[in-house]
Amino acid sequence: MTQPLALRSQAETLAAPLPALLAEAEHLATTVLLGEHGRRRAGTGDTFWQYRPAQPHDEARSIDWRRSARSDTSFVQDKEWQIAQSIILWVDQAASMSFTSDANLPSKGGRARTLGLACAILLIRGGERVGLTGLRLPPRRGEAQVMQMAQLLSQDDDSDYGAPQAQGMLPHSRALFISDFLGDLQPVEDALLRAADRGVRGALLQVLDPQEEAFPFDGRTIFQSMSGSLQHETRKAGDLKQRYLDRLAERKDRLAHLARTTGWQFQTHHTGESATKALLWLYGALERHA
Repeated sequence: MTQPLALRSQAETLAAPLPALLAEAEHLATTVLLGEHGRRRAGTGDTFWQYRPAQPHDEARSIDWRRSARSDTSFVQDKEWQIAQSIILWVDQAASMSFTSDANLPSKGGRARTLGLACAILLIRGGERVGLTGLRLPPRRGEAQVMQMAQLLSQDDDSDYGAPQAQGMLPHSRALFISDFLGDLQPVEDALLRAADRGVRGALLQVLDPQEEAFPFDGRTIFQSMSGSLQHETRKAGDLKQRYLDRLAERKDRLAHLARTTGWQFQTHHTGESATKALLWLYGALERHA
């Protein structure tokens, strides 16, 4: 059995990032003025759309007990108006996002989580339902949803690079993916194609550290992934600069092309730039699909 003191220590460690993340996201959200918002369409109010398996976050009152009685699984009704106003977020929490080249700059992950949570706060306050991909947190409104989202976004992923999940993206809803997109792009392409097939539109925001754009390395250099599982040593790092920059440009072009073909928006943001500017772009990109 876990000792009370150890359990309390673990709980405090888990909760420690929440106030800072929430405070930063709240502060960032206040820099954006909300105007008239929402997709209130007449005639779509309580129209039934589909049954879906209940998730841990669903309230007992939302379960359709008549439908659930015919199965071993509990089911919840999705309404058409809920789908029309749902936004699903994926924020990369993998090891590569913990990189920062300067102690005065936020890590890529820190900036990505702040932007994702700030965008969720704005959308929820504007009447939207916001959740996380992969069925981690179904779309809902309310401050409790923001708290649960902050808790989940404060967790880290041990893998080197993250990959978005298409699960949880409801037809004709909207989605937001925030990552450095430096890993394998095939999962990103698969997720966007699946989203496009379901009529989902959204935005891709690539978050990079300024050093990743400049490649200021020369001479003997050891390049190592944030998890330490990947490593490359060279005696002439400067000779790699143009090849690296060309491959980075190709990657951005591929992401931009993928966004265009699936009806999404794409933008690159650097951690040395204004977070407010990035949030305004994100909010505007999602509004264009409203």
